[in-house]
Amino acid sequence: MEYTSLPDEELARRFREGDAAAFEALLDRYSRSIYNFALRLLGDPADAEDAAQQTFIQAFESFPPSRPDASLRPWLYQVARNKCIDLLRKRRTIPLSSLERTESEAPQIDPVDVAPLPSDLYEREELQQVLQEAIGSLPLRSREVVVMRYVGELTFAEIGRSLGMPENTAKTLFQRAKSALRVYLRKRI
Repeated sequence: MEYTSLPDEELARRFREGDAAAFEALLDRYSRSIYNFALRLLGDPADAEDAAQQTFIQAFESFPPSRPDASLRPWLYQVARNKCIDLLRKRRTIPLSSLERTESEAPQIDPVDVAPLPSDLYEREELQQVLQEAIGSLPLRSREVVVMRYVGELTFAEIGRSLGMPENTAKTLFQRAKSALRVYLRKRI
């Protein structure tokens, strides 16, 4: 049976009915984005891998009850966020978020395009470092909203559900974070 074309809700329903392959399809669908989300919050690939694995273990063991008004994606991000917070508490320090793209995330380039010049690559790497520092300077709550919005591509309603706050609070935190990032970047660039 082809699972990749099924919506999340259908896969979730099938998993609740005992179809383990449906869970595997959800795992395939979300493992990279959950890992990248955890990496942006934790800044360490090994910790991000641990958080992602713990997220899917919890998802497997305590899949959310069937609710037509609830979306699976925000719930997964909420679980991932909680796993990241647990790891941060264990470390007692908050590292800078990583904004570097992995090869699998990189946009596909047409073979006709020429490779960027070394100076362009250096400037991009330098800019990525400044952006990483800027996001790392944000309070954790604001950082979570920014990462969920840009990395997870969640709506503000989904972010609000994931973080247990009203949608408008998520929007406000995002706008304040953008202002703080602008100030930080103006000083550094």
